[in-house]
Amino acid sequence: MNNQTKNNILAIVTTDESKIIGGSVPTFLARDEKEREKLAILLSKVTLGMIHDLENGCYIIVRH
Repeated sequence: MNNQTKNNILAIVTTDESKIIGGSVPTFLARDEKEREKLAILLSKVTLGMIHDLENGCYIIVRH
């Protein structure tokens, strides 16, 4: 992943602890699907980012 791509990813929200790896992107672990969605919505509002569902248990919040 190049620096430009990393700078565009603002956060990751997941319910799957195995998806959390060390890195420079803040990652939030939610208890369940409902909390995952709520966290993603709140983070997107705060960061003015867009939510993308990776369909693997992760949402990413990005700035286009």
